[in-house]
Amino acid sequence: MNYIDIFLEALVAERGRSEKTIASYASDLNHANDALPHGLMDATADEIQNYLSSLSDRASSIARKASALRGFYKFLMLEKIITTNPTKNIELPKRARPLPKLLSVEEIELLISSAGDTKNSTRLRAMLELVYASGLRVSELCELPMTSILGDHLLVHGKGAKERMVPMHAGAIDALNKWLALRGDTDSKYVFPGSGKTGHITRDGFFKILKKCAILAGIDPNHVSPHVLRHSFASHLLSHGANLRAIQTMLGHEDISTTQIYTHVLPEQLRETVETYHPLSNNKPKVKEQ
Repeated sequence: MNYIDIFLEALVAERGRSEKTIASYASDLNHANDALPHGLMDATADEIQNYLSSLSDRASSIARKASALRGFYKFLMLEKIITTNPTKNIELPKRARPLPKLLSVEEIELLISSAGDTKNSTRLRAMLELVYASGLRVSELCELPMTSILGDHLLVHGKGAKERMVPMHAGAIDALNKWLALRGDTDSKYVFPGSGKTGHITRDGFFKILKKCAILAGIDPNHVSPHVLRHSFASHLLSHGANLRAIQTMLGHEDISTTQIYTHVLPEQLRETVETYHPLSNNKPKVKEQ
């Protein structure tokens, strides 16, 4: 009996996971099954720990594989197929996690301004504003349905069919309204329709236009991507005092540890705060004499 297939079928039926997620789980579990000395069903905790430690993948990929294994064995425990969970106390190998690439606030402003110099500039400006205003994933942006627009908020359908409400600031609302007025009445259910099979603008299409904007803005196009805009959104919010839990909610991160990578923006901010306000600092604000 193939318990991997049974587990995957349960994910589809009970949790509504996307095809991409199911394919990822299938790949990770089959890889582990082939690599472990006695396969998944007879693996010990030490064997699984050694397997994860032997992987040369990026930290995020190893974490994903470990998550797939935990989910698989948890399922087997719930179904009473096994009596001991070999992943109960496994630890992820300690590896340096690369910091996300970022654009400065000034570069973001240049990028958005450059949208006015390209074809379909109203649509592009609306897309750029929405990504930076709400931290949307590129797939969420491209597949955004008209029904998601709720006044000054967006109801976003994220990973794992999970919904979240994200706010829009005035600039993004204005850019979106201008695009909707130009878009007019169409049969498309998407905010950003496309002529291809999907019915909406594609990830690749947006990516290519974004690269052109970077060139027009005088920014290295290799430093610009939809994900960089999302990272910049989160880091800029955090550096200006936003709550990490609030940022987690807006980004749609399931685990706070994923959001914590953005705390790398704080050391410089904290240094400036200390230099400005510490009692022994030469740079602290002078108190006006009465």
